[in-house]
Amino acid sequence: MEEWTKRAVVRWIHIILAIPITGYIYSPLDLLHFYGPITRCIFVPIIDISGSWMWKDHLVRRLFARCRHNHQKFPLSAAVVY
Repeated sequence: MEEWTKRAVVRWIHIILAIPITGYIYSPLDLLHFYGPITRCIFVPIIDISGSWMWKDHLVRRLFARCRHNHQKFPLSAAVVY
């Protein structure tokens, strides 16, 4: 799968999952308990992850490319202090 295709899929996931958030914000308070937990626990984290992926994908790819170039299995293993 090409990079622009991956980015388009993530963008559409981000846009479609933002629709329940607008319903969550603008709904009457007496209807909020029906879909409030689902919105807070499922939709918001997925939107956060997809937005971060679209924002910083180039840095993550660069980190893993550097890892493959240096033949390291775990890129952050040196940062862990025991």
